[in-house]
Amino acid sequence: MTAIQYFWRHPLAEQVREEGREEGREEGREEGRAEAKAEMILRILEWRGIPVSDAVRERVSACTELDQLEVWAQRAMHVTDAAELFVEE
Repeated sequence: MTAIQYFWRHPLAEQVREEGREEGREEGREEGRAEAKAEMILRILEWRGIPVSDAVRERVSACTELDQLEVWAQRAMHVTDAAELFVEE
């Protein structure tokens, strides 16, 4: 039992924990950016007076690919129907 307690204080264990923290922070940042971009897309449609169905809202909110969300954000500025976000896919 003593060896296990000392392992957690070992520099290698500290390094592994820090790497895990960094990965978690990076994943959290990516997830946060995706959520913010999805909210922006839905707001643009709302501001433009374009109705958003539950299906469109769910698809946009569930997307985690920043590049795809960027495409949809650009389209949101010009579409006349929210479903047009997904044309050409």
